[in-house]
Amino acid sequence: MADILKDAEQKMKSAVDHTSEEFAAIRTGRAHPAMFNKLMVDYYGAPTPLQQLATFQVPEPRVVLISPFDRGAMAGIEKAVRDSDLGVNPANDGNVIRIVMPELTEERRKEYIKVARTKAEEGRISVRSNRRHAVDGLKKLEKDKEAGEDEVSRAEKQLETITKKYSDEIDSLLKAKETELLEI
Repeated sequence: MADILKDAEQKMKSAVDHTSEEFAAIRTGRAHPAMFNKLMVDYYGAPTPLQQLATFQVPEPRVVLISPFDRGAMAGIEKAVRDSDLGVNPANDGNVIRIVMPELTEERRKEYIKVARTKAEEGRISVRSNRRHAVDGLKKLEKDKEAGEDEVSRAEKQLETITKKYSDEIDSLLKAKETELLEI
């Protein structure tokens, strides 16, 4: 039973971590390297994560400098950034790719909040799914007579507490992201 609870908690924690990463990729008024986490660049015919091809610097709140390790990757990186859903236009000066983030409009901020809420709901669904799998495992133990009804009931209460903890964590991440998106 302890293994089932530990496994469920571990999976719920990874769901929260994933949701946090998803939130980091949502653009706010400030520039940050995490916005580029999901971008893949066609590097000599192979799709490669942008993080593996360049370093990132944020000299000003709305400027990102991307310095490729290989100058041959410049065009591919520039194309990947331009084609992404970030809504930015990179400028290549031969050594670095400079990206100036435009101010977010009120409409765009609201769209990003909707995206954040969707990501949060996906995280909560993942947490609840992990809870359901754990409950199924506990019921199986009870059915196979490996654990008593009282033990299973206690474990289910523990599981509810764990589930609530991680759901609340996702809610607080969402609230922080919404606040960050609404600040001008």
